[in-house]
Amino acid sequence: MSMKILVLGGCGIQGKAILYDLSRNRDVSEVICADAFPEGLSPFRKHLDMNKIKLVHLDAKDKKMLVSLMKENVQVVIDVLPAQFMKTITEAAIESGVGLVNTNYGYEIRPLHKQAVEKGVAIMPECGLDPGIDLVIYGHAVKQFDEIHVLNSYCGGLPEKKACTNPMNYKINWNWDMVLKSSKREAVFIKNGKKVTISGDDQHDNEFIHEIDFPGLGRLEALPNGNAVFFTDLLGVTKTIKETGRYSLRWPGWCAFWRPLKKFHFLSDQPVVGLPGEITPHQFMVKFLEPQLQYKEDEKDLAVMVNVFAGLKDGKKKKIVVNLLIERDLKTRLMAMSLGVGYTVSIAACMIASGEIKGKGVLSPATDIPYDSFMKQLNQRGIALDEKIEF
Repeated sequence: MSMKILVLGGCGIQGKAILYDLSRNRDVSEVICADAFPEGLSPFRKHLDMNKIKLVHLDAKDKKMLVSLMKENVQVVIDVLPAQFMKTITEAAIESGVGLVNTNYGYEIRPLHKQAVEKGVAIMPECGLDPGIDLVIYGHAVKQFDEIHVLNSYCGGLPEKKACTNPMNYKINWNWDMVLKSSKREAVFIKNGKKVTISGDDQHDNEFIHEIDFPGLGRLEALPNGNAVFFTDLLGVTKTIKETGRYSLRWPGWCAFWRPLKKFHFLSDQPVVGLPGEITPHQFMVKFLEPQLQYKEDEKDLAVMVNVFAGLKDGKKKKIVVNLLIERDLKTRLMAMSLGVGYTVSIAACMIASGEIKGKGVLSPATDIPYDSFMKQLNQRGIALDEKIEF
């Protein structure tokens, strides 16, 4: 089949990986890449089949422009723009009658489910690395149990050891502003059968911060981040869950670095009194640290994921641990995080365009992406899971 796909934000750090994947896909005939800075693609063009790619300047606040682009006979839209544009883009996709895949948490757009169903449109949020690949694993793994008791998910972007050259042992493989915003996200999880909520202010200072071992890397620091109960509710397994959490992974010392800074409100969104202009500490930290946290051309980032499931099968205890490690591609210089996000969203978009994903409305990777087909396609792109089962 011949697919025409619109990519919003295709010249960004994640978008380049999407264009790279789509331009190599024989079933994709044309890609419209819409971005506020289309010139940002110039250094990467040599890795793309530019005969397939049409560059368009985009104003993501202009809903009429979005609808116009979506009505250019595209089968599906991929959105990798910042989360503040998600609702407008989703409304435009529903109005245009075109499927949509994005990588952000979908809480804000779930109220649009009925409208999407009525229009016969598939909207797939949370479709990147985390959330994304982890949720596809969720949906498959819970079916391997008669009763599930533990569902823990860990994921993070880390520099390889030789790239740990600053006090945080961290460099940017994602949007730095969004990294800082996510460090203020509350966590909702279950521990010892009881629901627990940790405020964003306490993300780096709570009793649930711990370390895990990852094969080949050693000890990693895990901090609660995100609403784990939302997904056990979605899967209909919360009643039997004794423990569930979503955790960010970093090299040890991450929380020790941020704990005192957050207590001094270094990530506050309130302007600092006495400075020229309305400058917030958060804005300062974005602009001041971003240039200092860049990878060198020969340094790799690592995308690390662990998913742990435990429960009962046929009356016996069973445990499944699924590990995933992605490394930066130094040939294309695409980040590991970008590959994990870009390949996932590209595969899902093509599944919607081809009709392999048949659901309509606001969907979820946990319930609507076919596991075997998805994992086969990830494998073809060099991304493989390491799954261990214990009885």
